[in-house]
Amino acid sequence: MTVGKTEAGAQIVGKRKRPLRVLMIAPTSFFSDYGGHIRILEETRTLQNMGVQIAIVTYYKGSDMPGLDIRRTAPLPWHTDYEVGSSRHKIAFDVYLSVQSLLESLRFRPHIIHGHMHEGALIGGVLSRLLRVPLVFDFQGSLTAEMVDHRFLNPNGRIYPWLYRLEHFICRRLPHAILTSSLRAADLLKNEFHVPPERIHPLPDCADTVRFDPTRFSAADKEALKQRLGIPLHRPVVAYLGLLTDYQGVPHLIQAAARLKAAGEDVHFLVMGYPNVVYYQQMAREYQVADRVTFTGKVEYRDAPLYLSLGDIAVAPKMSATEGSGKLLNYMAMAQPVVAYETAVHREYLADLGIYAPVGNVEQFTHAIRQLLHDPEKRTCLGKKLRQRAIQVYSWEKAGQAIINLYDNLTS
Repeated sequence: MTVGKTEAGAQIVGKRKRPLRVLMIAPTSFFSDYGGHIRILEETRTLQNMGVQIAIVTYYKGSDMPGLDIRRTAPLPWHTDYEVGSSRHKIAFDVYLSVQSLLESLRFRPHIIHGHMHEGALIGGVLSRLLRVPLVFDFQGSLTAEMVDHRFLNPNGRIYPWLYRLEHFICRRLPHAILTSSLRAADLLKNEFHVPPERIHPLPDCADTVRFDPTRFSAADKEALKQRLGIPLHRPVVAYLGLLTDYQGVPHLIQAAARLKAAGEDVHFLVMGYPNVVYYQQMAREYQVADRVTFTGKVEYRDAPLYLSLGDIAVAPKMSATEGSGKLLNYMAMAQPVVAYETAVHREYLADLGIYAPVGNVEQFTHAIRQLLHDPEKRTCLGKKLRQRAIQVYSWEKAGQAIINLYDNLTS
């Protein structure tokens, strides 16, 4: 099958000679600068460049990205602010999102419903039956496992079995096809939720190797940013970009900084992201490394490449066994060596080019960082190979073509 653009910008998909319309349901504050939002953004941009018309229905908060058709819910009258992650208020948000999705589907008349995360798949599953169009579920990790990771759900509590059954129903009964952000997630769907293998289509997160390119930034650019952030110019930098939560391993970064300081290593940790910045700043003071750790707070996605360019080593202490880890692709594109906890997802992205420590073992994680600090040639070699891997294996153009092919198979 050949997919190409017509003169009018319409996509020819199989026998269809009009633009393919896709309604994406994003049960989150799209766009925000973290995790799954990057996947939604890059998927949308890639598919739009291939001629697909996309409307995104999402919560009322979030940044409006240029060139994207974003349709938001009305705000909740009693809860106008909230943070990322699990929350009881999400039930109300999703009720509003369900109503808005129905209204937008009647206006937009999509050929495909593309639901992100489990709430998006649940809402999309209802609309899929009403409109008689296929549902694609973009699976980014287990719902119940993530809630346990966030300490929002007790795995031994009375609610857990009911939510697990709901997750099983969503995964097995509703989608016509499931895109997974990792091979580990595909195995989870087959082995734990018993989803038929023919419905599962692994589509790992990809890298924007044009924007995330270390050659874009001069030594002067990086020196100016270091001075603005108060990072001593001579210190090597260990960089982290992502959510600031315990299950992402942020306390382990602070503990590693303390161990390295005690060992006499003159190194600086650049921790970029949100929420809980004040909490972790206090933790850094308690570990007496406030002078060795800089917390930037939220970094806009457009500024992320420059901030990441300061890193001599990138770190991924995430401990979740089911979620994706798209931040690794940005590290790889920036030609940075990566120290990570050894999970299946991290292995999938980094292969044999990562420096690994057993999950949760701060001592060995610290030791891996220290070894790289004293081996600049290895850092450079690993970084170059990781960037090349990002270019060759994790291309959004290839991923976009795979999604187009899936859409075509579902609608032909």
